[in-house]
Amino acid sequence: MNQLHLFLPCAAGVEGLLADEVHAITAASGQDLLVGRGGVMLRGAWRDVMLLNLHSRLAQRVLIELHLAEYRNENDLYRAASQVAWEIWFNPQQTFKIEVTAQHSPLTSLNFAALRVKDAVADRFRAKRQGVRPSVDTRRPDVRIHLHLTTDQATLYIDTSGQALFKRGWREDKGDAPLKETLAAAMIAATGWNPHGDDPEPLYDPCCGSGTVVIEAAQIARKIPAGILRRFAFEKLLPFQPHVWEAMLDEAEAQILDESPVPIYGSDIAHRMVDFAQRNAERAGVANTVQLRGGDALQRMPPSAQPGILLMNPPYGERIAAAGSAGRSARERMDVVERAGRETAQTEDGVEFFSQLASHWKKNFSGWSAWMLTPDLKLPGKMRLKESRRTPLWNGPIECRLFRFDLVQGSPKPRKAAGENLGNQ
Repeated sequence: MNQLHLFLPCAAGVEGLLADEVHAITAASGQDLLVGRGGVMLRGAWRDVMLLNLHSRLAQRVLIELHLAEYRNENDLYRAASQVAWEIWFNPQQTFKIEVTAQHSPLTSLNFAALRVKDAVADRFRAKRQGVRPSVDTRRPDVRIHLHLTTDQATLYIDTSGQALFKRGWREDKGDAPLKETLAAAMIAATGWNPHGDDPEPLYDPCCGSGTVVIEAAQIARKIPAGILRRFAFEKLLPFQPHVWEAMLDEAEAQILDESPVPIYGSDIAHRMVDFAQRNAERAGVANTVQLRGGDALQRMPPSAQPGILLMNPPYGERIAAAGSAGRSARERMDVVERAGRETAQTEDGVEFFSQLASHWKKNFSGWSAWMLTPDLKLPGKMRLKESRRTPLWNGPIECRLFRFDLVQGSPKPRKAAGENLGNQ
C-alpha cells in the first residue's frame, strides 16, 4: 500500500491551489505530483490517503486508481473490471455501488456500462470466494467504485472518502444556495491569507450568510482539520487499521490552537442568517473564534482598526436586497428581508447596490483588500473600481471570477460610457 496512484478531483480553477495543499499535507512534489484538468494526481501511501481525507479543504474526494484500460464497448469494461483484485479492498459481506462519469464517451448508456462493471465485480468474487458475492446498495453502500470514461479510455477507482469532502459535518443550518465549503476554502486560499504568517491580517465577510467563509477561515486559523467531525469510506476498506487512524487523529487534535492568532468577523443583514452562522460555528468548534453581528453591508463600519481582507460571495438577483439597503427605513428593510430571504436588488442587475457598496468601502475601508467571487464579469464596472487581480474559479457549472480590489480613500471612478470596454473577460 505504499505505491498507490491517487486522484483528487476538484472544482475547475482550483487545481493549482489543491496541488500546493497536497504538497503541504504529504510533502509530495515533482514527478510524484501532477496537476491535471479538474484535479491532482500523485503517488502516495495508504497513510497519505487518510491524511488527505482528514486535512484537505479543496479536494472533492480522494480516489485510488486501480486500473486504466482502453475500451470500445461494454464488454471491454467487463474485462477491465475483472482484472482488478477487488477482494483485497472489501469482502463479500459488504455492499457496493458503481458510479459512472464520462467525457465524450461513445457509449449510448452509462447505466449499462455501470451494470457490466457490477457484473464483473460480482463474478470475480464468485470465482474467488466459492460462489459468494457482495450485494449492490445504491443508497448507502459500504464501498463506492468510480468508473470514468473518456473517448477511448476507462479508469476504475475506489473511493476512500464516501460523502463528498465538502460535507464537513458542521453545517446543518443554511440559507438558499449556500456556498460549498470547498469553494469557500478555495476563495480563502486564492487570497493568500495566512493567519500564521509574520503579520497576519483580520478577515471579514460582510454578507456571511450561514457562515461558510468565516467558519472555514476560523478552522484554518485554529488548525482544526477539515474532516475532524466526519467519517470516511476508507474506514470500511480492508487495509484500514483503526489504531493507526486513532493515532493520526490524536496527533491532529494536539496541533489545534486554543485561540486564533487573528480576528475573524462576519455580518449579515438577515438576523436569521446570523443565528444560522452562530449555530454552525458552534458545531464546527469555532464559536468563540468568529465574531458575528447583524448589519447592513452598506452601513457596516470596519470591525477592526487594523486593515485586513474583505472576502465575500456577493448576493445576486433577488438575493441582493437585504445585503445592503441604505437609505430605506427600518420597516422597509425588514420588509425586504422577509420578502426575499437574504437579498434583493434595488435595480434589476444590482448596479445601485454595488455602486453604493464601493463608495462605502472607499470612504471607510481604506487600506483593506476586497475580494469578491461572482459570475458577473462586469462587476468592476458596476462598482466603478479597477480590479488588481481576477482569478477564474467555478462554482459547480457556473464560471466565476474572484476579483480583488485594493481600497484607497476617495471617490469611485466615473461611470464608463455605454459600450465602452470594461477590460478583459
